[in-house]
Amino acid sequence: MAVPRVAIVGRPNVGKSSLLNRLARRRISIVDPTPGVTRDRVSVLLELDPPASTPKGTDPRLVEVLDTGGWGVYSAEGSHVDDAGCDLRELTEDIELQVRTAMEQSDLIVLLIDAQAGVMPLDETVATLLRKSGAADRVLVVASKVDGDSWEAHGMEAAGLGLGTPICVSSTSGYGQRDLVDAIWTHIDAMPDAAAELDSELRIAIVGKRNAGKSSMVNALAGEDRVIVSEIAGTTRDAVDVRFEVDGRVFTAIDTAGVRKKKSFADDVEYYAYRRMLHAIRRADVSVLLIDATTRVSQVDKKLRQELQRQYKPTVIAVNKWDLVDDSVATDDFLEYLTQELRGLDYAPIVFTSASEGEGLRDVVSMAFNLHEQASHRETTGRVNATMEEILAKRGPSSRLGTQAKLLYATQIATNPPTLALVVNDPALFEGRYERYLLNRLREEMPYSEVPIRLVFSRRKRKSLSALKGGAAAEEA
Repeated sequence: MAVPRVAIVGRPNVGKSSLLNRLARRRISIVDPTPGVTRDRVSVLLELDPPASTPKGTDPRLVEVLDTGGWGVYSAEGSHVDDAGCDLRELTEDIELQVRTAMEQSDLIVLLIDAQAGVMPLDETVATLLRKSGAADRVLVVASKVDGDSWEAHGMEAAGLGLGTPICVSSTSGYGQRDLVDAIWTHIDAMPDAAAELDSELRIAIVGKRNAGKSSMVNALAGEDRVIVSEIAGTTRDAVDVRFEVDGRVFTAIDTAGVRKKKSFADDVEYYAYRRMLHAIRRADVSVLLIDATTRVSQVDKKLRQELQRQYKPTVIAVNKWDLVDDSVATDDFLEYLTQELRGLDYAPIVFTSASEGEGLRDVVSMAFNLHEQASHRETTGRVNATMEEILAKRGPSSRLGTQAKLLYATQIATNPPTLALVVNDPALFEGRYERYLLNRLREEMPYSEVPIRLVFSRRKRKSLSALKGGAAAEEA
C-alpha cells in the first residue's frame, strides 16, 4: 500500500515551511521571509498520532507531507533580483510547475492562508485553480499565524474562498496543531483502502521523446491502428488508455504525448500535454521508457529518467527501432552506452524492440508484470533487519568525528515503491555515497533487484526527562 501524500500549497511567505517543520517537530525546510526561498518540493515522512476519539490502541498513520514553493509573483524585499543577482521572475514557471505537480500527486491539499495579512488576490487565484482542477473535495484550508483566540476571526475570513471552514494554527506557538493533525488523520483514514480499490489490471505508461515510436508500440500490441501514428511530431496530445490481453494477462497501456525541451513548447496545448504525461507516470504501476536506437540519448530522455526516479517508478527501458541500427553496433556496447547516459536507472531492465516489426513487445509486457511483482512484495521485518545487519557488518558508513554508525531497527513500511524505515543513531552518517551503496546491496540481497527502493532514515527518540523521572520513581517504590 502506498503512503498517502499531503501537499502544503499557497502564495509566497504564508508559512508553508514553518508548518512542515512544526508537523515534523524538526527543521526540514528553510524558513526565511524572502518569497521564493522554497523552489523545489521538500518532503518528509511523518507518523500522525490518532485522534483522542479513536479506539484505544489505534496505530499511528504514516503520511508524506510536501512543502512547495509559493505560487505567484516572486520578489525579494520589493525587488525581483535577489542578492546573487538572479532574476526571481525567471523561476516562476519552474516553481509553479512543481506546485501543480504536488497538487496532482497528493491525496490531500492543505491550502495555507496568512490570517494576519488577510485573504489576498493570489490566495483567491490558488483557490480558483483548485476548484477548476476538480480537487476541491480534497482541500483543507488552514489559516496560519493565528497566535491566539483573538486572531481566529481573521483566520475565518478564509471561509470566503468556498473550500470549507478553515483550521486556525500557529507554527510558532503550536496553537491549533492538534486540530490540524486530527483533520489530516480523519481525511486520510476515510480514503478507500488501496488494496480494496486496486483492480486486477496492470497500468503501463509508455513515455519517451517525440517520434520514439510510442504510438507504433501501442498499435503493434493491439494489432490494429488504435492510436494515430504519424511522422508529424507531437501527434498524440493526450494520454490515451488502451486495454489489452496478451498471453492471458490483462493490462492497460497509456500512450502519452512525445516530449521535447520545455523552452521549445509551441503553445499551451503542448504544455498541458506534457502535464498529462507526468500524471500518466504517476497513475501507472510501471513505466516503459522508450529510447530511439537510431539517435543519441537526448536531454529529454535524461529529463524523463529523472522524473521516473523522482516518482520511484518501476521502469522498463525499451530500445526501439533496433532493426534500423547498423549490424556493426554490438548489443553489449549499446548497453554500456545506455548505462553511462541514463545514470540512476542502471538497475532497470533493458529490452531491444522493433515496434514496426512487432519484435520484443511481449518481452516488454512480461518484464513489466515482473517489475510490478517486485515492487508489490512485502518482506518480513526479521529478514529486513538481518539483511541490514549483515550489510553493515561487512561495510558500515565511514565514521565522522569518531561516531560509529548503529542500526537500531529496520522494517518495511510500504510497497510500490518498497519503502524501508531505518531507525539509526545518526541519519547523517548514512547519507550520500553510503546510501547509494546500501541501495545497491539491498537489490542484491532482497527481492527488489530491478525496482527503485525508498529508504527513510530517522533518529531514535530519546525519553523525555519527566518520563525518566517517572520511571525512576516507580523503581524506588
